[in-house]
Amino acid sequence: MATLDNDALNAWRQRLGRLGVWSSTEGYSAADAAGYAKRLQEWGYSTLWLPEAVGRDPFTHTAHLANAADALLFATGIANIHHRIPGVMMQAANTLAEQTGNRFILGLGVSHAPMVEGIRKLNYGKPLTAMRDYLNGYDQSFYMAPPPSQPVPRLLAALGPKMIELAGDLADGIHPYWTTPEHTAQARQRIGADKLVCVEQKVILTDDRDAAHETTRQALAMYLGFPNYRNNWLRLGFTDEQIDGFAPEFLDAVVVWGDVDTIRARVAEHHEAGADHVCIQAIQPGTPGKPDELALAALAPS
Repeated sequence: MATLDNDALNAWRQRLGRLGVWSSTEGYSAADAAGYAKRLQEWGYSTLWLPEAVGRDPFTHTAHLANAADALLFATGIANIHHRIPGVMMQAANTLAEQTGNRFILGLGVSHAPMVEGIRKLNYGKPLTAMRDYLNGYDQSFYMAPPPSQPVPRLLAALGPKMIELAGDLADGIHPYWTTPEHTAQARQRIGADKLVCVEQKVILTDDRDAAHETTRQALAMYLGFPNYRNNWLRLGFTDEQIDGFAPEFLDAVVVWGDVDTIRARVAEHHEAGADHVCIQAIQPGTPGKPDELALAALAPS
């Protein structure tokens, strides 16, 4: 099993720091996305986490952005294992790590049946078995180019107990999405002290409760039918009625809104619960698919 030793993990923990940004750049042109990455670097964020869905390829896009922001770290949040065979995924990760001077982290996930089977027309299978087989295949793949000077960390988009345990055995940590500080505490306890826990947290910088809740409802809409997320929310104690009815207590648990201090307090809750790194997804009120650069500037580490 190809996982990093404790010294390497601690070095990455220091490089990642406490705060990064999770963000799609689909609303930007390629040139504007590069400018956005440079601004994140200037504001003091350590890492830009890029999703994979039906937009840009996250690996080639990372190569473009990394040339513009020459100190920023980049991570896939997440790369879909059904889109690439293990050896091809390893090729992309190693190539990016070598060419960026070890500024790349590989986040992997099983995605969701509606995405994999519905959109890509691929077989979804059993998530845990698929991920275990994939990681073993990754470790057994050949790579004949000069390797990066440091191994690429790989994190799993793990929500449930079994996937978190698999990450503890065959990966370097986890990257949970749409979760809460309570989940962070549970995940840290399950995966142990040494592995990386890098959580995503959606934030809305507004004091308008109605606007925040409406934006959260819009952001949640496509995710309600994904069992991976729903099952996790149920494990956290929410009911189907609260989830489907967009109950205020559910909305406030998964998305933090308010002023800068309120948002920073939620981020601190994740750290106190055991997160090494929190990547904030700053959402514009009324426009859940577009990053709020004013919020990111206001929340910047620097």
